[in-house]
Amino acid sequence: MKLGEIEIGRLGFGAMRITGEGVWGPPADPDGARAVLRRVPELGIDLIDTADSYGPYVSEELIAEVLHPYEGLTIATKGGLERSGPGEWSRNGRPDHLKQACEGSLRRLKVERIDLYQLHAPDPDVPYEESVGAIKELQEEGKIRLAGISNVTVDQLEEARGILEVVSVQNRFNLADRGSEPVLERCEELGICFFPWFPLAAGDLAEPGGVAAEIAAARGAGTGQIALAWLLRRSPVIVPIPGTSSVSHLEENVAALEIELSDDEFERLSAA
Repeated sequence: MKLGEIEIGRLGFGAMRITGEGVWGPPADPDGARAVLRRVPELGIDLIDTADSYGPYVSEELIAEVLHPYEGLTIATKGGLERSGPGEWSRNGRPDHLKQACEGSLRRLKVERIDLYQLHAPDPDVPYEESVGAIKELQEEGKIRLAGISNVTVDQLEEARGILEVVSVQNRFNLADRGSEPVLERCEELGICFFPWFPLAAGDLAEPGGVAAEIAAARGAGTGQIALAWLLRRSPVIVPIPGTSSVSHLEENVAALEIELSDDEFERLSAA
C-alpha cells in the first residue's frame, strides 16, 4: 500500500496498548511491552502508529528506546488530544498546541522529521482549517514528512485536502461499527490510506452463533483474525493497525494476513 511516497505493508501495529490501564502511565509489564515492540519488525510489520497522548508520552518513549533508529520502519504519531487521567481524553486543536505537541514527539522519538504526523481529532472549539493549517506549517518547516487526519467526516476530509496533501485517514471502522463507510469509500476513490482503529471488534458477530464465530470455528481461527481478514478484503486502501501488549496476540494478528475469505464468507460477514 502506498502511504504518500512510502510503501507499507497491509498490516501495521497500533502502539496504544503498550501503556498502563486506561492508556495511562507505564505498562504493568515493561519488559513485555519491549518484547512486543522488538517482535513487530521481526514479523514483517513496517508501520507503527502511536500518539503523544498514549500514556501520555509513554508509548513514544518506549518505541524510541526499543526501535530507534527505525531502520525499515515508518513511525506515525498524532497530536491534538490531551489527557487528565486514565480513560480521560480532551481535544485541543489550537495551532500553538499542535506545534508544541509535534516538537515533543520529535524529541521523544529522537528524530528530526516525523514520517507521518496526524491530527488526532477535530476540536469543536477551533476552526478545523486552523488546526489543519498548523499541520501544513509543520510540513513546510520540514518537521513532518507526510500528513494525515483522524476521526473525520467526508466534509472534513475534503476541507483538509484543500489545505494540504492528506495521505491517510484514521477512523473507527470494524465489523461491528461501519459508520465511517462513506469516508472509507472516499479514501478508496482518492487512493488515500485508511487506518481503521479498533479493528478487531466484531460485536454480536463474534458471539456463539454469530457469523464471525461460525467462520472462525470452521477455519480454526480466532474471531479477531476473521475481523482482520474481512477488513483486508473490504478495501485495498485499508491498513488495519491492531494493538496488543502480548507477543502471542501480535503473532495471531499477523497470521490473519494468511486468511483469504471465500466470496461466501465475505458476503455473509458484509451482510451481517
